[in-house]
Amino acid sequence: MMNVAKNNPAAYPQTEAELRVQLAACYRLVAHFGMDDLIYNHISARVPGPEHHFLINPYGLLFSEVTASSLVKIDLDGNKVDATDAEVNQAGFVIHSAIHAGRPDALCVLHTHSEAGTAIAAMPDGLAPLSQFAMRYQGHTAFHDYEGVALETGERERLVRDLGPHHTLVLRNHGILTVGRTIPEAFILMYYFEKAAKVQLLAQGGVAPGQSLVYPQTEASELAARQFTEFAGDILPPGTREWPAFLRMLERTQPDYRL
Repeated sequence: MMNVAKNNPAAYPQTEAELRVQLAACYRLVAHFGMDDLIYNHISARVPGPEHHFLINPYGLLFSEVTASSLVKIDLDGNKVDATDAEVNQAGFVIHSAIHAGRPDALCVLHTHSEAGTAIAAMPDGLAPLSQFAMRYQGHTAFHDYEGVALETGERERLVRDLGPHHTLVLRNHGILTVGRTIPEAFILMYYFEKAAKVQLLAQGGVAPGQSLVYPQTEASELAARQFTEFAGDILPPGTREWPAFLRMLERTQPDYRL
């Protein structure tokens, strides 16, 4: 069988070994772009096979320290599959097990507490179509009200309900969650959400007294949203073109992510 991941670095890996390397790269990229939160937050990816296992970070490592071999494999009940002394963050298990169980297409689930994203999570309407970055999220973003630190398994049903069919979930007063059919897709969705959030905050803070922000025509922003979603023109699924460049950067600067 052809190794899809090797021929297309952005494709979803066919083996656990390849998945570990790709997921470790994602952790390093989140740290590189300043979207991490010390030892907190989580990125998970479903292990190929029928068992519904997924990989997640060990509790206590910075994202910049995560390697392929350090990732912990757990099942949907939070049980560690392999023998390891590593712990898994309870909130990480609650959030990620919910989405993996409720959304079979969500092969990667990425959650951050980034500053700009969390600021947008406190705004009534979330992202506004103030930049082209933001337009891909129109009609594809959901909201989940704050219920405290996500330690109770009862919240899982509401997380899945609120996410619905969307790829981005704004966790009110908490952070942002993106899901992807691939790891690169989940990463790019998070990267551009954060970028759009920063642009919005800068624009809102930079408006002079008596002036108002410039919004695009609704038809134009809705068209842009469709173009991103339907891969119009030469637009490809998120991460397809970017991921090989990210990997080249990591190979130059922090190749130990593969260990």
